[in-house]
Amino acid sequence: MSYDIIVVGSGPGGYVTAIRASQLGLKTAVVEKESLGGVCLNWGCIPTKALLKSANVFDYLNHAEDYGITVKDAKADFGKIVKRSRGVAEGMSKGVQFLMKKNKIDVINGTGKILAGKKVEVTDADGKKETYSADKGVVIATGARSRQLPNLPQDGKNIIGYREAMSLDKQPKKMVVVGSGAIGIEFAYFYNSMGTEVTIVEFQDRIVPVEDKDVSKELAKSLKKQGIKVMTSSSVEKVDVKGGKCTAHVKTKKGEETIECDVVLSAVGIEANIEGIGLEDVGIATDKGKILVNDYYQTNIPGYYAIGDCVPGQALAHVASAEGILCVEKIAGHNVEPLDYNNIPGCTYASPEISSVGYTEEQAKEAGYELKIGKFPFSASGKASAAGAKDGFVKLIFDAKYGELLGGHMIGMNVTEMIAELVAVRKLETTGEELIKTVHPHPTMSEAVMEAAAAAYDEVIHL
Repeated sequence: MSYDIIVVGSGPGGYVTAIRASQLGLKTAVVEKESLGGVCLNWGCIPTKALLKSANVFDYLNHAEDYGITVKDAKADFGKIVKRSRGVAEGMSKGVQFLMKKNKIDVINGTGKILAGKKVEVTDADGKKETYSADKGVVIATGARSRQLPNLPQDGKNIIGYREAMSLDKQPKKMVVVGSGAIGIEFAYFYNSMGTEVTIVEFQDRIVPVEDKDVSKELAKSLKKQGIKVMTSSSVEKVDVKGGKCTAHVKTKKGEETIECDVVLSAVGIEANIEGIGLEDVGIATDKGKILVNDYYQTNIPGYYAIGDCVPGQALAHVASAEGILCVEKIAGHNVEPLDYNNIPGCTYASPEISSVGYTEEQAKEAGYELKIGKFPFSASGKASAAGAKDGFVKLIFDAKYGELLGGHMIGMNVTEMIAELVAVRKLETTGEELIKTVHPHPTMSEAVMEAAAAAYDEVIHL
């Protein structure tokens, strides 16, 4: 079979790439060895949010009296919560199947391997091989998997990755989470809300180290209030497993500590799925475990492209989607501009939520900017008070000379729904003074954005 475009992998990078290619009139096929939607829809973004919603509902029930409501004997059924999460994932995967049919995209089930001459060899479950050609190009979108540390080999039972964390047979009484990025924080919140005793071990000197320092401090304070133990400047050196129990040996500044637990979740990042897919045979260049590409995702070999978690850049679903769209639009001859990787929103969906875009305060200072910084706490927000969610703040960082928004950082309820405004503001080069004059609805959490901008210019009203 001959196609214009063959996409290897059907995650949020791959399936979005295929749909956009089809919209552009290109005959398209997708190769997928598991379920349509990839890790994000099946084992990542979507099912974790289903778990977190259950945790959120359970938190509300446990604090119902704060809202004048009496609830007796609220119990969390761990099995049913996991089952609901899996059901949400299956529904989303079926939705992608529908989109493939709607857009007349052929789905080729099996493991793909790229060959020279813009060809892809697919091996199905029975070992049968078929070769397909792509006249305009092959797009590699093979994604990534949980990174494994040599001293923390994942066995799927005692030492686990994110995939096992969302489908455990029973709820652990005690858990150690290694790493405090988005994955680690989200699972720490979920399991703690369910009643598991959780300890987070972070190698850096603060949690969520990619975020602004003020956000890290606020989250640490919130996690402590929730009963989650946080150990920074620490590392799990090894885990002893005996009789189904784990003993984590943690190196700290004060010496070694041991923590007894039922399971250790390794959440120390991801590694790209680039082994065994034919890169070496074709001659495609890689560096530090990633496929090297130009601004339009073309590799060093003409006719081969790569997007998503297997290339350098933020390993985020929305980044993969944006890269895929840009890639095939360029292939189709459209005039496209490269993606601005400094205007990519990042979100953590625990409670409180975190969202951010652009420079942190530290990064902006290092870049040589003179700054105007505005911070507005949700404790001063009428909507936050009414909702019983006064923790957190909005922090905006402006260039004092031109008024450009350099960075935005939020922590609090629903802030992952608010960050898109700041992404648009930065994309449109809107100034701080223009943001202040943009009327925001009252009462809303989003008013805090306007108020934070006003705080930067000494015009804040409600603080």
